Amino acid sequence: MSNKTDHNRIPLVVIAGPTASGKTSLAIEMCRRFDGEVISADSMQVYDTLCIGTARPMKAEQGGIPHHLMGFLPPDASYSVAKYAQQAHRVIAEVYSRGKLPILCGGTGLYIQAVAENLSYEQQPEHRDVRERLRQRIKREGGEELLRELSRLDPDTAARLHPNDHGRIIRALEIVETTGRTITEQNRASRMMASPYTLCGLRLEFHDRERLYNRINCRVTAMLENGLVDEARWLRSQPNTDTVRQAIGYKELEPYFSGAVTLEEAADAIRQGTRRYAKRQLSWFRHQEWMTPVYMDDAAPIEQAATIIGMSRKEK
Repeated sequence: MSNKTDHNRIPLVVIAGPTASGKTSLAIEMCRRFDGEVISADSMQVYDTLCIGTARPMKAEQGGIPHHLMGFLPPDASYSVAKYAQQAHRVIAEVYSRGKLPILCGGTGLYIQAVAENLSYEQQPEHRDVRERLRQRIKREGGEELLRELSRLDPDTAARLHPNDHGRIIRALEIVETTGRTITEQNRASRMMASPYTLCGLRLEFHDRERLYNRINCRVTAMLENGLVDEARWLRSQPNTDTVRQAIGYKELEPYFSGAVTLEEAADAIRQGTRRYAKRQLSWFRHQEWMTPVYMDDAAPIEQAATIIGMSRKEK
């Protein structure tokens, strides 16, 4: 439930889970009960003009609770786990300095791990020539081929990635090529630094997986009704956004724009891709032993979560 209490550490609640599991609404309710603020841990919600495909909660949905690290980057901007972790540590400290409880909420496992485990990333310069060459290769050969190459060089990192994670595959290969060290080796060295947090981690689960899948299907339908197609059409018109366009919800619409599939076929592909992604998220978070499961299809998940957080606060 939490790591060893240290009065010099900042209490940090983490609410993690698959897409459409109810993380945001739960985090907002916990903020109301424990006087907290939300720090987003979502690799897509950082982009400022992409609201629908990223399921970013709008102001009206935030319930008056401050939300941090959302909507601050243009979609053509370069970003990384290292940059996110640096910013998240700063925001968490600022929230705590105001007497508020920081609640880290999201579904991007690498972001959460980087913050919770205090991974210190070496500041690696970007090698634009190497990165561009790898981008051209992934366009020609596909994500599966480069992921196979990465699995030979850095199997642990490759095991956490999907063939569609083009940006992360490229970055991992770039680091190996330019430094001679893998991300796994760098992460192993970085774990020597103690975490500055007393952690209380909640991972959202479902006894009945179909209930989660139904929520996903309904979300995709709502996204399409709210203008996902127009947002995706705008995104594809912007230069230097290839990485973002590979995200689920955007890439499946490319065949529709080219006339290869109908809109309903593209929508089914989005639903299927999102369900597969949720399955990978569930598997990833289950390996985080410091997290306590909260089953969202139980009778009172909000009370379960509040009890777990309340107990961790008493231990402080």
